[in-house]
Amino acid sequence: MSAITTHILDTSVGKPAANVKIRLQFWKNESWTEVGSGTTNDDGRVKDLVNKDFPFTAGRYRIDFAVADYFQAQGTEAFYPYVEIVFEVKDADSHYHVPLLLNPFGYSTYRGS
Repeated sequence: MSAITTHILDTSVGKPAANVKIRLQFWKNESWTEVGSGTTNDDGRVKDLVNKDFPFTAGRYRIDFAVADYFQAQGTEAFYPYVEIVFEVKDADSHYHVPLLLNPFGYSTYRGS
C-alpha cells in the first residue's frame, strides 16, 4: 500500500468519483515536485499514489484533484475546476489517508485511517 492514499466521494450523488486525475507533490527547495500521480478507479481510489522510486519522508505534501473534467463528463456545472489539499507528514513510518468529499459547489477533507 502507498504511504499516502486518497479516495473521492461525490456527495451530490452518493457515489465514488471515477476517472479523476490526481497528482501528488512534495515541497522541496521552495517549489513543488511531483512524486506520484494517477486516475481514480470505479471506487474513487488511486492505487500506488506515491512513486516507488520516491524516498518517502516527512515534510509538506499536496494532492491536486482535477475535478473539472469529472463534472463535465457528468454533465454537471461546478464551481471549482480543481481542489488542492496541502498537509504535513510528521512520521514517514505512518500511513496517511486523505479523502475528498466532493460536490459541485463545495468540498471537505479530513485525515482518515
